[in-house]
Amino acid sequence: MALHCTNHSFSEAAVRPAFETKVGRIYVGDSLDILSDPRVVSEGSVDLIVTSPPFGLTRKKKYGNVEADKYVDWFRPFGQLFRRLLKPNGSLVIDIGGSWMPGQPTRSLYHYELLVMLVKELEFHLAQEFFWWNPSKLPTPAEWVNVRRVRVKDAVDCVWWLSPTPWPKASNRRVLQPYSDSMKQLLANGYEARLRPSGHDISTKFARDNGRSIPPNLLAIANTESNSAYIRYCRQHRLPVHPARFPAALPEFFMRMLTNRGDLVVDPFAGSCVTGEVAERLSRRWICVELLPQYVEGARGRFVGQTTLLSGSTSRGGPDQGYYRIPHPALLWNGDDETPIPDDGSRSRR
Repeated sequence: MALHCTNHSFSEAAVRPAFETKVGRIYVGDSLDILSDPRVVSEGSVDLIVTSPPFGLTRKKKYGNVEADKYVDWFRPFGQLFRRLLKPNGSLVIDIGGSWMPGQPTRSLYHYELLVMLVKELEFHLAQEFFWWNPSKLPTPAEWVNVRRVRVKDAVDCVWWLSPTPWPKASNRRVLQPYSDSMKQLLANGYEARLRPSGHDISTKFARDNGRSIPPNLLAIANTESNSAYIRYCRQHRLPVHPARFPAALPEFFMRMLTNRGDLVVDPFAGSCVTGEVAERLSRRWICVELLPQYVEGARGRFVGQTTLLSGSTSRGGPDQGYYRIPHPALLWNGDDETPIPDDGSRSRR
């Protein structure tokens, strides 16, 4: 597919992408300006906005980020724009990580405040909250996890799925998962159909083998990309690799569940354009916007030469292929641990 380069002023760049394919375009610039231009995208025409905006971190990143205490005000005009762009039955999916308060082991509420603003002020509906668990996440923040050992590692991002309507277009049949070994054994051996103490009525219908299971709202996706076609392209052309890429399986999950072929998907904080690559392979029309041109140059590597396989098409060996496991919290609980816990919560570094 041909890629078309442009270097123009904003008025021209707003209608001429940095490069494009038959179904998608990526623009360089501020998404507030570019996506407000009706020559780029018309209001009420977008089926899905899926994005991972810069998080409200206390430490500055090269790709730019906003301080947590100013985050809601910064994001508000984006939320207003997204509300106008989405179809009435469209969806907004935001992957957003949490943050720690400066100098202390307590959490910021900025991402929850963002959610409340979007729902209460901009009248989005929260369709469902998801949690992306990254099994390969390093034990951070180091000061609280490794040094003072007063917190466990932070390995989950919140993913807010919102819509202008309580009834967004969606089907979980698109994202079904294979039965686990324990479920297969349960179906083979049977179980007692009765009313549980919790009040749930486990009827004989639960013994029906549907072949696949409905996934939970916990998405276990390791973020371990280290030698992809994108990274090799960046190294070959001496371009910076974007440091905050979400794995392709994350936007792919929501594209499959919330859109049809030919639908329009938009990512206003595109980074290295993972969303565009997935949309291209799934035959969705797409628009990506990235503020920094050096990352757009690297994004070309996703659309030339060989691309990666679809997220679900790689094979893994073993009886539990495709499953991530998390240890039971009591796995190493053997008797009492007599090591005293400091009364000051380890405020004094030892």
